[in-house]
Amino acid sequence: MPPNLYKNITDMALIKSVRGFTPKIAEDVFLADNATVVGDVTIGKGCSIWFNAVLRGDVNTITIGNHTNIQDGSVLHTLYEKSTIEIGDHVSIGHNVTIHGAKIEDGALIGMGATVLDHAVVGEGAIVAANALVLSNTIIEPGTLWGGVPAKFIKKVDPEQSKELNQKIANNYAMYASWYDKED
Repeated sequence: MPPNLYKNITDMALIKSVRGFTPKIAEDVFLADNATVVGDVTIGKGCSIWFNAVLRGDVNTITIGNHTNIQDGSVLHTLYEKSTIEIGDHVSIGHNVTIHGAKIEDGALIGMGATVLDHAVVGEGAIVAANALVLSNTIIEPGTLWGGVPAKFIKKVDPEQSKELNQKIANNYAMYASWYDKED
């Protein structure tokens, strides 16, 4: 089989309709070759969905704002008819994060390996440390740092420093996405 034909067949994200819901994906979104987006999922402008990420909107809605990155190996899912996922603008979801039916507000950062459970809310500009476990119904105030298992308040973060850090990571992921030639 010619190399180009092989690449076109195998190197594409899995985008699948289920239960009458088809993912809505802005035109300028980067989808890694093996990302999976299923069902009632909306992805805003300038987002990047990385390798082995799974956005499974089969049982309820997943909405992702603009300029957000969902990094490698992350899994987003919900409870059937009980929880949804809302992720704001300029959010970074680190490698191997699990988000299950939670709300992540604008400019937040979820560290690598963290888990955020149903009905939790991560406030604007908040940071969830790597490997933290945010239990169901936890409310993380804007501009705070939480970590641990289960996650607990660690400290308030300087709003300008938080915005600078979180914005830098979001912008870096937009740059990384630009490195992947959509025609190759």
